[in-house]
Amino acid sequence: MSILNMGARLELAFSKVFRKMDGYTIIDEIGGQDNYTMASINSNEKSPGDPPDKKLAEADAEKQPLSGKKEERWWSTLMQVAVPFFIAGCGTIGAGLVLGHVKEWAVFVNVSAIFVLVPSLSGLKGNLDMCLASRLSTQANLGNMSSTREVISMVVGNISLVQVQAIVAATVVSIFAIVVNIITDRAINGSYVLLLIASAVFTATTTCFVLDFVMVMVIYGSHKFKVNPDNVATPLAASIGDIVSNTVLAVTAQYMYEQIQISLWQPIALMCVYYSLLPLWVFIVWRNKYTKKVLTSGWTPVISALFISGIGGIVLDKAVDSYPGYEVFQPIVNGIGGNLVCVQSSRLATHLHQTAIPGELPENTRLVEWPWKTLFYGTKAAKVARMLLVLALFGQIIFMVVADFVYQGYVTLQVPFGITYLLCSLLQVMVLLYLAYMLVHLMWKKKKDPDNAAIPYLTALGDLLGSVFLGLTFVILSIFGMQYGNNVQ
Repeated sequence: MSILNMGARLELAFSKVFRKMDGYTIIDEIGGQDNYTMASINSNEKSPGDPPDKKLAEADAEKQPLSGKKEERWWSTLMQVAVPFFIAGCGTIGAGLVLGHVKEWAVFVNVSAIFVLVPSLSGLKGNLDMCLASRLSTQANLGNMSSTREVISMVVGNISLVQVQAIVAATVVSIFAIVVNIITDRAINGSYVLLLIASAVFTATTTCFVLDFVMVMVIYGSHKFKVNPDNVATPLAASIGDIVSNTVLAVTAQYMYEQIQISLWQPIALMCVYYSLLPLWVFIVWRNKYTKKVLTSGWTPVISALFISGIGGIVLDKAVDSYPGYEVFQPIVNGIGGNLVCVQSSRLATHLHQTAIPGELPENTRLVEWPWKTLFYGTKAAKVARMLLVLALFGQIIFMVVADFVYQGYVTLQVPFGITYLLCSLLQVMVLLYLAYMLVHLMWKKKKDPDNAAIPYLTALGDLLGSVFLGLTFVILSIFGMQYGNNVQ
């Protein structure tokens, strides 16, 4: 049976799910940069991504039930964010320990370009999966997840879409890693090229597939139990994202490294399977009215974010040999920063969907604000930003001590390292939260859905800033004759 026939049969099986139903019109084009989530599933309103043809007063009147929704109490928000945050922190600790353990494996020693892949493949949860979490969280808060058929439609469309994006993104970032390796080592090994591409594609598709289902269950469950999914979805998804991606990449790369010493057929066969499935996913996405437009638009944030994360991978590649322990803390710093900024970005996007129309900012909202107004006091976003900064401070202290104890077997941290580490990690979070405020509002002003376009940039910048600021921590310590786990020399 040909791939197109298989795709046609699958499409036919889900045709009833995607059929336009009497009484309302589905207006979402999930996944595209220029497309918006459903503004109202129970109306005939146009997509918010299109220029509005209604008067502002009418649009505001339609949004009245949403804007009139009771505001969350600060303690409720804190508890909802804190629990998944600390669960996610355990995942980042595990990711760091995995990286610290596998760096001595033969593939990491002999194929240094593999380190360039680590932040980029971990960052795919921000590029693809966390965007999905943010979109679905917005749908839940807008009341658009009451229909089981609509939830199934979203899941089927996005799984196909994410598989397409994962295969393409993994191929691009592996080529980037190969080019960087050629430039730095001034040599090329054909078998290593196959290893990198096959490992990246397998890791990206497998990790995204697992995370998609986890996020759907978390968001659907949160909606049923009256918990704001904006607060819990992205951290919980990230809690397994880093450790799963690092583990799958390490195991797959080591296995492929051992196999290419004998024969090249296994990485070639793996690549053939995934690239053969790509037309099937593309066919399903193209026939799906929710995701069709993403094939021709919306790639800019994903690809740009991959290259930003790739630069962070270059920093990791260079720092891991010079600074012992760097690889243990890098996933923690990157993960915490990315998790917290995704919570803020998702909440800001939901607020805009509830209170404004595309191209128009809410009343008394400015595109550019002073940093202290967005982080401490002066805007509605500052209330949540303060909570996130407090969580970042206490979380980093706990995660730093736990990671050191598990990695070394006993606590080896020195006060200078702890203070410098906390200052650099808090600076990273503050920069990300400030950028999130401006970027989300800028996307909305330009009629771009921040659920799709903002998070990839923010998580990629989190990876880059986290890698650079953590490297700065080790550089400062080395200037004073200190290093991680050791006394002053």
